[in-house]
Amino acid sequence: MAQDIVPITLALTGGDLVTLWAPRWREDGEEWEAFLGDDDHVFAFADAADLAAWIRTSDADGLDHDLADHPAWPVVGGLSVDELTPEEIQRYDVVGVPELVAEDPDTWSVDDLAEITEITRSLADVCDLEAVTAILDSTPAFAALHGGLPAFATREGQALWAELADVVAERWDEVVDALDALVTIPEVDVELAAKLRATATPAPAPADDDENDGAADSGSAGDAENHPADPEAVVADPQDSAVDGPLADAPEELRTDTAGESVRSDLVDEAEEPEPGFWEEIGIDPISILSAEGEVFTLRCFLDDEPVFLGRGGRIDVFTSSRALRSWIAGEGAEGHDLAEVSTWSEVMTAAVGGDLEVEVAPENRYVFVGLGEDLLEGPEAVDPTQLELAVELLLDAADWAGDTDTRESLAASEALGWLVSFVLRPDPNRLTPSPPFSREAASWRALEDRLLGRLRHP
Repeated sequence: MAQDIVPITLALTGGDLVTLWAPRWREDGEEWEAFLGDDDHVFAFADAADLAAWIRTSDADGLDHDLADHPAWPVVGGLSVDELTPEEIQRYDVVGVPELVAEDPDTWSVDDLAEITEITRSLADVCDLEAVTAILDSTPAFAALHGGLPAFATREGQALWAELADVVAERWDEVVDALDALVTIPEVDVELAAKLRATATPAPAPADDDENDGAADSGSAGDAENHPADPEAVVADPQDSAVDGPLADAPEELRTDTAGESVRSDLVDEAEEPEPGFWEEIGIDPISILSAEGEVFTLRCFLDDEPVFLGRGGRIDVFTSSRALRSWIAGEGAEGHDLAEVSTWSEVMTAAVGGDLEVEVAPENRYVFVGLGEDLLEGPEAVDPTQLELAVELLLDAADWAGDTDTRESLAASEALGWLVSFVLRPDPNRLTPSPPFSREAASWRALEDRLLGRLRHP
């Protein structure tokens, strides 16, 4: 199946402009990538209605452009204005890059910069912008963005971020100028564009100031969506924690619930739980795994309480961004992995090919391994029980799916690591506190992490 043609927004000096991008696709044994344009320019438009009008008139007039031979182009001519309107995640704020690097890096700024860099490099490669390519290759910091926030967490990483900021301050104007010169706005049938614009779904009206003030005072659900919870705010008292879900078959010490409630139940208040989204309805979850090697994204579901991952033969297919995962699903993800046998996978494919798939990871499906080995080496009091609980869950899920029994055995309470883990997850004053040193337990944990990371495969 050919890659989809994706509407995108490029934020340049002249404002937000809409165009089309065809991510890499394979045809006649060769890989191709293209933007809507010709040998000299990328065609961009003030909005999706202008784009739709131009597509209809250009097809009628037989105008040539770089996407005319794309396998999916015949479908594009019939798309509505709504379907040609880029999703927010397909907005690339090229002109705003200096603001992103002006502050200390965080997950969101690094991810945004990685995506902007990726689309900028694609434009440079496709359109032979050698000067832009030279700037992106002038520091390894641009390539490091794909490693996520951990790439900039160490002392060397901080120096790399400073180097990135220096390059942006000195040369990013050249990148913007090159893209400004590359992009051109073709003439559009104004009357046709107006008619098409009238068919578009109106944008939701913003709430008035009084409503916004009330939402700010009460902590609205929308505010919670836009501002992910502080990780420290969801850590329950260790006395209230327990292991549930995939740990149900774990040793008794790991799954006994002395408080009658899991730490996970604190993540979302039941009364404020939102309506089920797309992923909840089809029973498949996007998950992310953050380790010292960076952050990756994949999918997992449960069939008859047994975990099933995106992958095959014990190898989990992972991607460096949610965007890359979505693009792969739309292109090569129809078959060849265990999730393809799940009855709802066809719905995922349909959404991906149609450009409607949003890969968003819920807080309870983010697995963070960074620092856990070091914390276990220090002892139980240094370990975040919520972080450990989720990490153990993923280790067991992946091991069970791959047919690996050694991981579960290592976490049994009869083993040194299992005893330490169970004490952190279910502290009990009547139990003997594990005593240092914890070097053996930390080494066993790192071996489990390495085993998991060894299962990850980048397609």
